[in-house]
Amino acid sequence: MGFTPLAGTRAPVRVWTDPYAIEAQAARQLRNIGALPWVQGVAVMPDVHFGKGATVGSVIAMRQAVSPAAVGVDIGCGMSAVRTSLTAADLPDDLAPLRSAIEAAIPVGFAMRDDAVDPRRVRGLEQAGWDEFWRRFATLDRKVAQLQTRAQRQLGTLGGGNHFIEVCLEQGGADDGRVWLMLHSGSRNIGKELAERHMAVARGLPHNTGLPDRDLAVFLAGTPEMEAYRRDLWWAQEYARRNRAVMVALLCQVVRDAFLHVGYDEPISCHHNYVAEETYDGVDVLVTRKGAIRAGKGDLGIIPGSMGTGSYIVRGKGNLDAYCSASHGAGRRMSRGQAKRTYSTADLAAQTAGVECRKDAGVVDEIPGAYKDITEVMAQQEDLVEVVAHLKQVVCVKG
Repeated sequence: MGFTPLAGTRAPVRVWTDPYAIEAQAARQLRNIGALPWVQGVAVMPDVHFGKGATVGSVIAMRQAVSPAAVGVDIGCGMSAVRTSLTAADLPDDLAPLRSAIEAAIPVGFAMRDDAVDPRRVRGLEQAGWDEFWRRFATLDRKVAQLQTRAQRQLGTLGGGNHFIEVCLEQGGADDGRVWLMLHSGSRNIGKELAERHMAVARGLPHNTGLPDRDLAVFLAGTPEMEAYRRDLWWAQEYARRNRAVMVALLCQVVRDAFLHVGYDEPISCHHNYVAEETYDGVDVLVTRKGAIRAGKGDLGIIPGSMGTGSYIVRGKGNLDAYCSASHGAGRRMSRGQAKRTYSTADLAAQTAGVECRKDAGVVDEIPGAYKDITEVMAQQEDLVEVVAHLKQVVCVKG
């Protein structure tokens, strides 16, 4: 499809969807971002929608600056997936016990663990760097010092909202029916606490006076505030990665216990709310991907749909116009409140037919109808990624 320039911006804003289809609030945000003096350029993904400060589905390249709102409050949120040796024929007709076993092994929603995870007790979990990782907690913003026990007990937990764990079947091709395990989660409460504290600091800095949106406040390179944010940011991104790694290992053990003889490929993992140091056209930039994945040439990534539609494993094409990025999912087409007003539990049951999942009022805001059509989103980014595998969930665990 290629991109369409968004008119009326100082820095180039390239859009991988119909600009006229973008909601007015989101379009206004994108123009505000494009007006910032530090912005080198912006790539807008087809799942774009309104967010706090910066638009969800935006990739922002800045020179010597970074905006915490362009990362979001769930620092390091992302996806992990692993292909198994199982096929659809290995699965029982009744998948409710498997869902219950997953929910018993991995706390969801606001739940946390009674004790911190001991990596040595989790089969298949990387063992390197855990002691050093937790020692670095003492270097974080002093206002979160009392949250270490909570952060340790939340490691290896899913959370709520749009976070999920799924058992999926590959659709079509030589591996039709192959079973995949997939999950979506981030840095839990500690990432949110760190993000909000730094966003508040940024709003109070004098160089951010007069911005079109105070939530777009930035830190500048070479300042103590930038140094502090980057320190906490890198830690939170690693927390999110380790959180998903723990859950993948636990999920693999649940399936191993249920099926005994099962093998696993190397897991695929990608952030979609994060910062990276990259270079384009000879310019060093800080790239924030808020609701977007890196899709450098050959990079494997994961683009999920909603809880009833399916997901895609993709390989990046390295499109420089998009800062080597792609969408992070289908993207919402209505707010959670609107979804609750629009749909009923009967609608949820109908739209998730054939999926073993919650079908109660507590997850109506996650109904497939509240999201954009994932097939349309994929069609709009054919120049960003190629599809490696199309997956359809048969079990979905929500917080």
